[in-house]
This record gives sequence, C-alpha cells and structure tokens, in this order.
Amino acid sequence: MSTSQYCTFQLDRVVYGVAVHEVQEVIRFQEMTRVPRAHAVVSGLINLRGQIVTAIDLRTRLGLEPRTTEQKPMNVVVRTEDGAVSFLVDQIGDVIEVSEAQFEEPPPTLAAEQRELVRGVYKLEGSLLLVLDTRRLLSLAASLAAA
Repeated sequence: MSTSQYCTFQLDRVVYGVAVHEVQEVIRFQEMTRVPRAHAVVSGLINLRGQIVTAIDLRTRLGLEPRTTEQKPMNVVVRTEDGAVSFLVDQIGDVIEVSEAQFEEPPPTLAAEQRELVRGVYKLEGSLLLVLDTRRLLSLAASLAAA
C-alpha cells in the first residue's frame, strides 16, 4: 500500500500539510523586514542564516481572518526551484504518514480561495488534513506579489 508523509501545521484550528520532501525546515517566529508596496500575502523577508527568504502569510492567502498581534507565526520553509520560501502558520504539527487510499478530492464546502490551493484531503482520527498544492500556492503568490 502506497503512503505519503506530510509536515502538518494549523491555521485557524484547521490542519494543513505539505509534502515532507518539499520542506527544508520548520522554525519559530523570525523578525521580518517589510517589503514596500508588496501584496498583502507577502509579510516580509526573513534572514535565514544569511539567506534572504520571502515570508508568505498563508492566513491571508487562504482568505482567513488575520492573526492577532499577540500571535506570532511559525515558519514552514519550503524548497522551490527559485530558492526557499517561508509559509507563515499558526502552529506546527507533526510529520504524519497517510495511506494514499485515504486521499479524497477537496470538498465543495471549502471556500473558493482554499479549494484552488488544496490538492485534496485525508480523513484523520478526529479531523481532516488539507494538503496544499505548494507549486500552485507559490505561483499564485508570485503573481499576486507582482500585481
């Protein structure tokens, strides 16, 4: 039976995941430098051991309410063809392994902003895991940032 591993995290108490092989690292909150006139999905730039990494706020990109000023986001740094990008999330979860037989298409009840970015879902015990399509997320974020 084929399985996949996902790095999980939460946004607004919903569990999301990205494929483990796409994740470079997971780190705590990092101070960011704002980018003037950047789209709202770009929260800023972080310095990751000398590497400048764009930080994308997944709450904004997925159409969720902004986090409060007291909440500090965590960073899920993913590797892309163009270098590393950080996804800002509320809370880091675990790496989980799921059977491909459990994979389902995104439910029609998801908001349009989310449905276009979610590859599919896995039913977990007590919750759903929404798997993000990082390529689509990043291509849309890049086009939004340029707008």
